[in-house]
Amino acid sequence: MKITDIKATTVTVPLEAPLRHANGCHWGRFVRTIVEVETDEGITGLGEMGGGGESAEATFRAMKTYLVGHDPARIEEMRFKIANPTASLYNNRTQVLAALEFACLDILGKKWNAPVHEILGGKLQDRVPFASYLFFRYPNADGKNEVRTIDQMVAHVKELKQKYGFTSHKMKGGVFAPEIELDYFRAIAHAVGADKGPGRNTDRVRFDPNGVMSTEQAIRFGQAIQELNNDYFEDPVYGMNAMRRVRDFVRIPTATNTVVVGFEQLSANLLNTAVDVILLDTTFWGGIRQCVKAAGVCETLQLGVAVHSSGELGIQLATMLQLGAVIPNLSFAADAHYHHLADDIIVGGKMKYENGSIKVPDGPGLGVKLDREKMGKYSELFKRLGAYPYDQDPLRPCWTPIIPNNRWADPTDARNPEIRVS
Repeated sequence: MKITDIKATTVTVPLEAPLRHANGCHWGRFVRTIVEVETDEGITGLGEMGGGGESAEATFRAMKTYLVGHDPARIEEMRFKIANPTASLYNNRTQVLAALEFACLDILGKKWNAPVHEILGGKLQDRVPFASYLFFRYPNADGKNEVRTIDQMVAHVKELKQKYGFTSHKMKGGVFAPEIELDYFRAIAHAVGADKGPGRNTDRVRFDPNGVMSTEQAIRFGQAIQELNNDYFEDPVYGMNAMRRVRDFVRIPTATNTVVVGFEQLSANLLNTAVDVILLDTTFWGGIRQCVKAAGVCETLQLGVAVHSSGELGIQLATMLQLGAVIPNLSFAADAHYHHLADDIIVGGKMKYENGSIKVPDGPGLGVKLDREKMGKYSELFKRLGAYPYDQDPLRPCWTPIIPNNRWADPTDARNPEIRVS
């Protein structure tokens, strides 16, 4: 079997509301690139990558000079063709490789009438648990779904717990001052019973400010939440040494999806541990297989792992489920932005949560199919709306996190123009 063509289509799919984070905002939608790899046997595999537009689509068109005629079963050879370590220093093709790997595994599963998890060694669980993902949110176009005050945040976590059955709850911080967000995080923990201490309640919490705290801020924050039933303290600071300093002073496992996203960084972490839990992202690590390899290293050396989310639609969610199904040391509930989506581009619509988990697809390949009508609809929406600057907040112009930060906003301060949301 040979690859005959590679196609890329940018879509934008609405969110329930704009999601705020330490570096900016998701402006009410996700922009994703849907990749289709065609073969001479009439089998087409699906992939997905974050971002999009002409440059992303052109990158995948350029991949045809490397991969037309290539056997999709030779995935390891493909890795060296387009994203070997030296070349990736200059062109950063890791995420492109991931989307193409997804598609090749999808092709092989369809060819052999087997789900990807069977190709990877067989599933160890039928369902993958997920954490709620709690964001500060601007109201949507209808003026609904805002999350700004503590009461709104508490109502939000209770709603997600009741609707989807989550028992692990992640708060995305880095938007307001650490001292303010500490009150929110404690309120979340109290609302779900995670303030009763480890072993006294099944619900757990985790905090992720996207690495924008100073080390001293992170130590103070971490020490202030040590008594809660924490999963881990995710990326409170940026950099291996900063994470190591926090770990020295805080009795909560540290976790990252920013400073350990490749094997060279993983080896450095093993030699002088800064991170206890490695968050495996099928895109950032360069594919499902790379994540499985990393999970094996972590299993051997007794580091925790979890499945990370980078703003997925159904195709990438399927890769996360296939990964979560096959790794024996999945220590924590996976992340997902998925419940914030208003729609999806796969047949049957959005996958369903039950008791805080999603069933691992058992169909051939990734187990999902493109809804051509939906993809066309959201491709046209992208052409109309275009991209948005991920690292900017539309109602907080020119703001960037400063470490240590003396320009944090206070969400309760009515004098602050950044919270006047129409």
